[in-house]
Amino acid sequence: MSTVVRSRLRAAAFALSAVAVLAFGATTTTGAAAATAPAKQGPTSVAYVEVNDNSMRNVGKYTLADGGGNVFDVAVIFAANINYDTSTKSAYLYFNDNVQRVLDDAATEIRPLQQKGIKVVLSVLGNHQGAGFANFPSQQAASAFAGQLSDAVAKYGLDGIDFDDEYAEYGNNGTGQPNDSSFVRLVTALRANMPDKIISLYNIGPSASRLSYGGVDISSMFDYAWNPYYGTWQVPGIALPKSKLSPAAVEIGRTSQSTAADLARRTVSEGYGVYLTYNLDGADRSSDVSAFTRELYGSDAVYTP
Repeated sequence: MSTVVRSRLRAAAFALSAVAVLAFGATTTTGAAAATAPAKQGPTSVAYVEVNDNSMRNVGKYTLADGGGNVFDVAVIFAANINYDTSTKSAYLYFNDNVQRVLDDAATEIRPLQQKGIKVVLSVLGNHQGAGFANFPSQQAASAFAGQLSDAVAKYGLDGIDFDDEYAEYGNNGTGQPNDSSFVRLVTALRANMPDKIISLYNIGPSASRLSYGGVDISSMFDYAWNPYYGTWQVPGIALPKSKLSPAAVEIGRTSQSTAADLARRTVSEGYGVYLTYNLDGADRSSDVSAFTRELYGSDAVYTP
């Protein structure tokens, strides 16, 4: 097993530009209906893309040599942020310039993937300001942020939200420490707002260990949960069926091909339904991708520029 790799190159995701707050009244539709992708048997493959450096379009450039199906089923825009307004003492959804560009250019960055049958999800991450998913002080505050998330999904025609509870730095700017009710209230409100969209959990941070409160357990409200440590195998500690879990996590180009293959082989042999990858870039990574697609789907991957 290779050394744990978690170099998410995040610094630029936190402070590139001025605040880009959504005008939350407007909504748009996804556009053209998704095409029916060629059938593919095997786990769901997920690709996180660092959009400060890379295009979401790269996710759609990989197909299986046998049958032509998409290699990746879910593409994750990495990452929007949860920021904190010190004047109103409230959290708000923030997009740096590169995330905003992807959303504004949905016609070229997002719709082509959706038209191939690939779901596009927005990841949301802490931003060192004290605001996080685990410290909303009230139901009203949690519901307000859930509304911002669901409005963004509707406005930009996305397929869901991914929660990544890192880098919040709880306590900064006079914010509270994590509490037991916050994440439960947030996810419950978000699921009510978007019953048919994806909600996924990057299984890390205070929120990941606070999934029940007041008799409500939100585990079943998630569509997926995955291991956050690249190059390793770790079953997420959430009460979901194996079909919705990814104990495997790899960083494309940094996790060795042999480790990626071993983790994919174990995913299949132990009956798990998801395989997580991170940092798909614009290079031809067909060798790295084929290392796991051969084990997951019995086929090499083909890269089409």
